[in-house]
Amino acid sequence: MEPSESKQPATHERFEGERTLMRIHIGESDRWHGKPLYEAIVELFRREKFSGTTVFRGVGGYGSTSVYHTEKILRLSQDLPVVIETVETAERIEAILPELDTMIGGGLVTLEKVRVILYRSGSK
Repeated sequence: MEPSESKQPATHERFEGERTLMRIHIGESDRWHGKPLYEAIVELFRREKFSGTTVFRGVGGYGSTSVYHTEKILRLSQDLPVVIETVETAERIEAILPELDTMIGGGLVTLEKVRVILYRSGSK
């Protein structure tokens, strides 16, 4: 299933207060079972009914290899940085980490405490 495909919207509890922000830094060309890794991770979070996830595509960056990947017109192959962010309870984040560990071959995962002050659907 493509992340953009319509599906019955899930209802999420409205929450405020302390949560955990997880950031996953990977490459755009990373794959999981034949599909882009970032799509597979978004699908995992949807299946697990995480409250929301955002995928950012970077214009440049480097990781552990120190090879700088950048968006240039003349480049034929690109492996631009991708960052996936999600905010959830610490318990739910901790529970999903082992599965993410099997999916992510190379990258960086960070966790930080955040204070949620607003989370609600835009439709009324």
